[in-house]
Amino acid sequence: VQLQASGGGLVQAGGSLKLSCAASGRTFSMHAMGWFRQAPGKEREFVAGISRNGHNTRYADSVKGRFTISRDNYQSTVSLQMSGLKPEDTAVYYCAARAGIVTHVIPENYSYWGQGTQVTVSS
Repeated sequence: VQLQASGGGLVQAGGSLKLSCAASGRTFSMHAMGWFRQAPGKEREFVAGISRNGHNTRYADSVKGRFTISRDNYQSTVSLQMSGLKPEDTAVYYCAARAGIVTHVIPENYSYWGQGTQVTVSS
């Protein structure tokens, strides 16, 4: 599975952005998907995940109620709708895929990674 993330940019606090991740290959629907982020000087952290059938999602506490993850297995895409953005959301955002039904919060459990897209939230 090859992943290509897009949609990052510069936005003011309180604004919205939608990140997208396009996957190549025929096995996208066999993979749970996750979004992670990494700010300068910090470890990569889990943001949101979705099961391979899209029925189950999970979020980091810091983004609950503000971010929504979704997927389209026909289009082989996963998206992250972000609203109510805060300066602390500034980071490089990565999409990731892991073979299996459910998502996971630990990056090491993901086999495939996109290249990352920068999100910058100004105060």
